[in-house]
Amino acid sequence: MADTARPGSDGSGEARLTAPEPRPGIEELYHHRRLSLVRLAVLLVDDLPTAEDVVQDAFTALFRRHGHRLGSLDDPEAYLRTSVVNAARSVLRRRRTVRAHIPEREQHVPAPEEDVLLHEDHREVLTALRTLTSRQREVLVLRYWSHLSEAEIAATLGLSRGTVKSTASRALAALGRRLEGLR
Repeated sequence: MADTARPGSDGSGEARLTAPEPRPGIEELYHHRRLSLVRLAVLLVDDLPTAEDVVQDAFTALFRRHGHRLGSLDDPEAYLRTSVVNAARSVLRRRRTVRAHIPEREQHVPAPEEDVLLHEDHREVLTALRTLTSRQREVLVLRYWSHLSEAEIAATLGLSRGTVKSTASRALAALGRRLEGLR
């Protein structure tokens, strides 16, 4: 009588089929990704309360559309990133429209402790970043702050990889010129 062993049970190193890990629900995604998404939004809209609202709205829309388990989404994080970028664009569009109809008021003055915490070179970079076009700023923030690949940036912003490359190149050149002029 011969022994019939199941694949992988004889120590042969054959892979066993295992059940896929359950995908994280919206609660886990919120707890693990909210802060990085708020940071992304702050860099795009330059305002913490608005950035928090943008991220909260993105999670709310995700929940309304896909529920708790997010089973119908291939990459919920990419979906949220795209939602945050699109919502930030909408915020900036609304601001532009409002500014066209209302006299300009005083700019946001950072809290004193914020100025102390940032090194001079960081302040210069953030100031120079604000001078870029919104697309250039979005590409650089996604690339260097969120550490996304060109393909991920292209998918998030709805651009081609070539456009992402050229935009990043132009933005870095503009930043370099701006920072060189400050020194």
